[in-house]
Amino acid sequence: MKTIAIVSQKGGAGKTTLALHVATAAEAAGLPAAIIDLDPQASAAGWGDSRQGEAPVVVALPHTRLPQGLQAATDGGAELVVIDTAPHSEAAAMAATRSADLVLIPCRAGILDLRAIGSTAELVKLAQKPAFVVLNAVPPRATQLLADAREAVQVHGLEVAPVAFQQRAAFGHALTAGKTAPEYEPAGKASEEVSELLTWLRGQLLI
Repeated sequence: MKTIAIVSQKGGAGKTTLALHVATAAEAAGLPAAIIDLDPQASAAGWGDSRQGEAPVVVALPHTRLPQGLQAATDGGAELVVIDTAPHSEAAAMAATRSADLVLIPCRAGILDLRAIGSTAELVKLAQKPAFVVLNAVPPRATQLLADAREAVQVHGLEVAPVAFQQRAAFGHALTAGKTAPEYEPAGKASEEVSELLTWLRGQLLI
């Protein structure tokens, strides 16, 4: 079983959106997946409840019970676990990062957001885990913004994932409906981005 931790000390970065899309895309591709929601707000778990048993399984836990949650996922046959974390909770973020094979740091492609990833970058360095920034809500035709974002991320010793999520209404509409973008709009651009990200992640994790 492989584990991805999705962490950011900044609120509104898109952690839950990324977690739900990665895990659900993995399930759709035939890779049994589960989501562990460490955020006390339990947004991911609430979304999971709205699906009335449709995969992936989403379980809300305090970070102190993460080892038990991972063991339960293994026992349940999961081959990929995605851990969603809360902002401003260093203990939960560190627990998730230490348990992960790969760390994803979602970040909006604005200069203030990019400058705020320093604390998350330090946390990842302490855990000594491979980590990538996933740019989120990128405006259309933002070639220069993407270039500037990659440069800003490198200052923190991090790399940017080769796939970004553009600013698309399908992401928000889908989650409101208890779905993900590929389920809501299978032929849409958001669906393509999710598929490309999953393909890249599987290459990183060798799954």
